[in-house]
Amino acid sequence: MNHSEALNGQLAPPPAGTPARKAVEVRNASVVYQTADTPVHALSDICFDIHEGEFVSLIGPSGCGKTTLMRVIADLEKISAGEVLVNGVSPHDARLARAYGYVFQAPALFPWRNVLANVTLPLQIQGKGKADARRIAMEHLERVGLKGFEGKYPWQLSGGMQQRVSIARALSFEPKILMMDEPFGALDEITRDRLNEQLQQLWQRERRTVVFVTHSIAEAVYLSTKIVVMSPRPGRIVKVIDSTLPNERHLGLRDTPEFVALAHEVREALADGHH
Repeated sequence: MNHSEALNGQLAPPPAGTPARKAVEVRNASVVYQTADTPVHALSDICFDIHEGEFVSLIGPSGCGKTTLMRVIADLEKISAGEVLVNGVSPHDARLARAYGYVFQAPALFPWRNVLANVTLPLQIQGKGKADARRIAMEHLERVGLKGFEGKYPWQLSGGMQQRVSIARALSFEPKILMMDEPFGALDEITRDRLNEQLQQLWQRERRTVVFVTHSIAEAVYLSTKIVVMSPRPGRIVKVIDSTLPNERHLGLRDTPEFVALAHEVREALADGHH
């Protein structure tokens, strides 16, 4: 697949020198859950921007509100205070415009549907004809390296392959923003490395805006153009780190001084958050 083919119908990067538009704007956002005894402050006064075409990782300790923040952006959680805009409109309006593709921690595939049927399901729900849905699904299965597996069932696939089916399904309706909630957290290290590399290559081809939740410093540094470091609950932003790594990446970068320095900066920010 050449570069122009990869970008056919996708979001091409803006011309050089053109400022990227803001895909997500979060202003003084807080989330408080009311419980029977005492309120739980999940997020406190969150402020940051995500520009179109950025790969942004949210990293922090367990329970810091990373997934809550992603769910707020995706209109799956409501904020208690502040403002969130997605493509210049409310998260609710952005969701109705199908701005999001969402990949969960577990693949969440229907075991009685084969790979092709799992990927075509949201397209059929949206009213696509059977032939169109199949064509689109096959294109995206090829993008994630699963051409030839469309007739297999989830139980016949490895965990990594199941997660790639989820990514193909999330991409199938051409969302402007891809939301990924620790999609590789349950996989072994070798599989995780391979999928990190494939995801990075996919992002290079299509330059979609990606919001990615992870606990892994190495994963955040390898994948991201921007890393948002969060504190323990109530989740606050400790530091926003712009990557100094080149856009074109390979796993060998993890042994370079630049990668090690960036990972150290993230680790120090995480430690500062605990203080």
